[in-house]
Amino acid sequence: MSTLLALTIVLAILMTIVGAETGIRSFFSVLINTLLLILVAVLISWGISIPIITLIFIPLKLATIIFLGTHDYTVAKNSFTVAFSVCLLVGVLILIGQWLAQAAGLGPEAGEVLVGLSQMPGLSYPEIAVTVAIFSTLGAIAEAAVAMNSGLLELKKHNPAISRKQLEKSGAAIGRDILGTSMNTILFGMFGSFLSLFLWYFRLGYTFGEVMNEKLFVNEALIIMYSLIGVLLTVPLSTYLLSRKMTETKVKK
Repeated sequence: MSTLLALTIVLAILMTIVGAETGIRSFFSVLINTLLLILVAVLISWGISIPIITLIFIPLKLATIIFLGTHDYTVAKNSFTVAFSVCLLVGVLILIGQWLAQAAGLGPEAGEVLVGLSQMPGLSYPEIAVTVAIFSTLGAIAEAAVAMNSGLLELKKHNPAISRKQLEKSGAAIGRDILGTSMNTILFGMFGSFLSLFLWYFRLGYTFGEVMNEKLFVNEALIIMYSLIGVLLTVPLSTYLLSRKMTETKVKK
């Protein structure tokens, strides 16, 4: 038995014990998302249009993350609406950011690994960079959307008479807590995965300017910024949509 398989089994057992039915669904959500990523890579390697693949798989991945990982359909539906809207907005920002950065492609660090191999596979590196950036932000955006909608809807259930102004104020308070934890998670995840590369930069005597213009670092830093902006947009949008929906429901009644 390989280490990866053993850890996967341990993860499945722990998620079942802690989360029961929701834990099992969340575990299958992780597996399905992994298979979707593999399928995206295979379809791109076959030469299928990268923008079309990206547009098709964004809602598929969001639906898998949110609906399989949430037991409340109302929370999942609202979270999906918010997350998909934010992803479209962040997608526009990613297109602009990647075009300005011009950091797509392989850096000099990959030279030794790719010796004897062609670095021109016939694919558009800028389009691949945009797809990678969008998919990298989906998890953070979906997590923030579910956390916001779960908190606000739970608050609404316990206090059905709450006003729109009070709900917006509570949403702002919940959002501040979510922003703190989400940003720390994103930043420490980046530093943890990039620690060996940072050490490599320092040992080779890279200057600050060289590090800031290095493709690997720039791409990772941009993804971090896109994720943070996505979380920042998710908080007010979730509060606004849910409070407006609550007001419309009262008017209908």
